[in-house]
Amino acid sequence: MNDELLPDPAFRGSWGALTLALAARALLSPRLAVDLIRTAWAFRRRSWWRVAPFLPVPDQTYLRWRMYTAYGNDHAVPPAEDVIRFARWRRETMGA
Repeated sequence: MNDELLPDPAFRGSWGALTLALAARALLSPRLAVDLIRTAWAFRRRSWWRVAPFLPVPDQTYLRWRMYTAYGNDHAVPPAEDVIRFARWRRETMGA
């Protein structure tokens, strides 16, 4: 595989592993759990109930764009700390 298509090693991983890491952290902090749930809800695909798999998950095109603008590669998986920082920042600045 072409190395220039791979994200920085700091941003490699799987979305499943990220989800598990965030869930584990949320179990330890109810405030963080609320922040993460609100952030996940804000990122859901609009009209998610109309398209399979009928789950409020982010649109893949949008998510790839967000990863590209944040990390310079649309295949990047953010570190758990970045997601946690963003969820807290979102609550503090947006009141959400």
